[in-house]
Amino acid sequence: MVECYQPLTDSQWQVIAPLLPLQRKRRHGLRQVIDALRYICRTGCQWRSLPARFPPWPAVYYYFARWQTTGLLQRLNEAANRVDRLAQHRLPTPSLALVDAQSVKLAPRLGQQRGLDAHKRVNGRKRQVLCDTGGRIWHVAVHAASGHDSRAAHALLPQRDQLRPAWASRLRTVLTDSAYQGRFARQVHALGWQHQVASRPPSLGRGFVPVAKRWVVERTFAWLNCFRRLVVDYERTPASQPCGVGATRQSDHDLTTCHLRLKSQTCS
Repeated sequence: MVECYQPLTDSQWQVIAPLLPLQRKRRHGLRQVIDALRYICRTGCQWRSLPARFPPWPAVYYYFARWQTTGLLQRLNEAANRVDRLAQHRLPTPSLALVDAQSVKLAPRLGQQRGLDAHKRVNGRKRQVLCDTGGRIWHVAVHAASGHDSRAAHALLPQRDQLRPAWASRLRTVLTDSAYQGRFARQVHALGWQHQVASRPPSLGRGFVPVAKRWVVERTFAWLNCFRRLVVDYERTPASQPCGVGATRQSDHDLTTCHLRLKSQTCS
């Protein structure tokens, strides 16, 4: 993880360029648009405060909103995850997924999907994250922080009567903590997958103890905290946030540590 924003390298651009609509000429290059989105996610600046070296902020936001609607940001994120897994000599999609939640404060004067996480004492929203054993985020759901994990995390999973996404084609096991028993566990079993609970061994004393495999998703949350746009939720609607978490993917982990999926930034 690098310490500051860096523009896309040529090798990174070669990975994502085939997924972008480059067939016609444009006033503003899409590579500069991607760099602008990554800059916002990394530095946390307002849309209107984009530096002059990037395209005008209305143009950048236009592409952001459009790509969020068409699902292009999600496809970019999945492509980055597959590239990373193949580079580590693994199959492109996971067979085991880790699910956990992170509560973040919501910026003032934003009320949609705001709630209080009484356990963590956070007034804002909660991110439900599904990642693989390498910490790559595959899917994100955002809701009020007051929502219970077992009820809210069902949005991470496909419905029984829906076509399963490509990233879930090999999925067989979902690993969570004990908060996801109940509705979430029943939905996992209904999909024909196995639900496992990995909890802290009760025999150990107090203090931090890394739980096997589940520590990976905690490390992913630590990665997200390096992106200022994600430390506090500035999005007016919860639907915007998953693309920004995604936008971290094409940032500093070299499209191998790609995060272009959690934060669809809305105007601040």
